[in-house]
Amino acid sequence: MGLFRRGPKEDDARDAAVDVPQDAAVAEVEAAPELGDARGPWDVDATHPEMPRVDLGAIRLPQVDGMEVRLEVDKATNVVSAVAVLLDGSSLQLQAFAAPRTEGIWDEIREEIAASITQQGGTVDDLPGPYGRELLARLPVRTPEGRTGHRPARFLGTDGPRWFLRGVLTGRAAVEPDAAGRLEDLFGQVVVVRGTDARPPRDLLPLQLPGGATPPPPPAAPRLAPPERGPEITEIG
Repeated sequence: MGLFRRGPKEDDARDAAVDVPQDAAVAEVEAAPELGDARGPWDVDATHPEMPRVDLGAIRLPQVDGMEVRLEVDKATNVVSAVAVLLDGSSLQLQAFAAPRTEGIWDEIREEIAASITQQGGTVDDLPGPYGRELLARLPVRTPEGRTGHRPARFLGTDGPRWFLRGVLTGRAAVEPDAAGRLEDLFGQVVVVRGTDARPPRDLLPLQLPGGATPPPPPAAPRLAPPERGPEITEIG
């Protein structure tokens, strides 16, 4: 596993159900064998293919040759909130959540994501994918010229036993099937560790740096003048 370091904030697909990275630690992952044909995602207590995986707490991430791993850290709380895998010009963001014991939540969450994106000026198609229903979204973004453009993103989801795993594909993998294959396969080889703690549905399952290390502390905030109320702007980008 490579050395973790602070990385710059990246623009990711964002809506009411997509967390924006506040800060990140990045690792270069050493060469690993290609993924197998059997697909999950898998529960840690279920039989699953053995392969090199990085233990990130609730998510055990398969290693793929050439990928980089970005752990997205909430700057306010210094808590790891998501895992992003960068590979071949595309990105896959992963988050695992608690879910009810008796039913899945992907159908409900998919509807909420679609409604949120539509309300903010984007468009969404609910389509069949390699892991069931998924969303192909075109998210409104502000261009450097100040115009409104659109960025494609694919939302994947899988309901497991008392957990839900969400993936967001951006970059070439969102629109080019040939570019999506390796990240789709990686999503299917993730192992989710739900734990035994009682958690409300949709509670984010805890992530951590490999070996249980804590993220480096954020830099001290500079002294600022008392804030003044200004225009409130809600946007995706």
